[in-house]
Amino acid sequence: MKTLYIDCGMGAAGDMLTAALLELLPDPDVFLVKLNALGIPGVQFTKERSVKCGIGGTHVTVTVDGVTEGETGHAHHHEHEHPHEHDHPHEHEHTHDHGHTHHHGTMHEIEHLVHDHMNLPENVAGDVLAVYRLIAEAESHVHGVPVTDIHFHEVGTKDAVADITAVCMLMRELQADEVVVSPVHVGCGQVKCAHGILPVPAPATAYILQDVPMYGGKIEGELCTPTGAALLKHFATRFGEMPVMKTEKIGYGMGKKDFPAANCVRVMIGETEDQTDMVYELSCNVDDMTPEAVAFAMERLFDGGALEVYTVPVGMKKSRPGILLRVMCKQADREKMIRQIFQYTTTIGIRETVTKRYVLDRRVETLQTEYGEIRSKVSTGYGVRRQKYEYEDLAEIARKKQMSLKEAENELYHKNTD
Repeated sequence: MKTLYIDCGMGAAGDMLTAALLELLPDPDVFLVKLNALGIPGVQFTKERSVKCGIGGTHVTVTVDGVTEGETGHAHHHEHEHPHEHDHPHEHEHTHDHGHTHHHGTMHEIEHLVHDHMNLPENVAGDVLAVYRLIAEAESHVHGVPVTDIHFHEVGTKDAVADITAVCMLMRELQADEVVVSPVHVGCGQVKCAHGILPVPAPATAYILQDVPMYGGKIEGELCTPTGAALLKHFATRFGEMPVMKTEKIGYGMGKKDFPAANCVRVMIGETEDQTDMVYELSCNVDDMTPEAVAFAMERLFDGGALEVYTVPVGMKKSRPGILLRVMCKQADREKMIRQIFQYTTTIGIRETVTKRYVLDRRVETLQTEYGEIRSKVSTGYGVRRQKYEYEDLAEIARKKQMSLKEAENELYHKNTD
């Protein structure tokens, strides 16, 4: 299975992720031409070689209207991404100075820019807007205002749009079956912004990284920006340690400032083993339960964590028709499943078998379409890839458009592959 691992030992920012992912491509310069043809008004991407703690990598710079980041002006954290104006003494550079003025942007204005000014495939445009929605929801929560009233400040500028779009395009280009992200180093201390002194991670970053493993460490400064956090949250299949993998290529995306540790995001792409695991099969025969009682028992077993529950018609003693009830579960859920089978069925005995199974890696992707958000189940491994739209979402489109399920599926497929 093709796996992308993102090492966030020094946080994450849009320009660093762009640079790291670029290094995984066969010809980064060709892709840079594609980025510069996006149609973002006034935006130009350039890259250069950078060395941190003796490690060579790539630094990406975005120029807006002929002005290069790093010229005179006020400082911004993490390549202008954070929605506050930072000027504290522990800036984590990815910091750049700007001598030009950016316009604030609402979510509606971002959507207009993405759909009407940029030549993007539908799935990439959907990724870009999904990342912005994560940021908008975080800012809405932090400031206590509706999402429609959020102004992105630096996050809404053209150069930040460029960073987010570049990462979204690169992720689609690499086409990894699985994206594993390390625990995120967010930094420590405080950050000075237009609203006052705030703790690190900044409130918006902390909100986005809910349910994500993160740590503060000993490096003072804001190592992970809201944009970096949102990109990781959107694309990660899971967060955790580096999996066992045969690495094919490694990329380093560099920040500007020097620290005792190499100031970079490191990415690795390669093959991981197809998945196998052990499951427990718990079986019992019953002939004195109503269909309603069997259905209720199956529902409760699924709610309790069963991987699969199914029935098979069988012949019982005294020629009575009955059912074989079989429950598949993980070892950790075995005792609970046994208790629930006894609780919700009339059986007085359960048989147990330990089985090895071979499974495809499964995940759910949310696609942005003209019909709204559509969930898609993606299964990969053993040299195959399967994709299936969520039934309820597909059925809703079919009802609204007076189509058959197959017609709705075909229309979605063609619109997302154009």
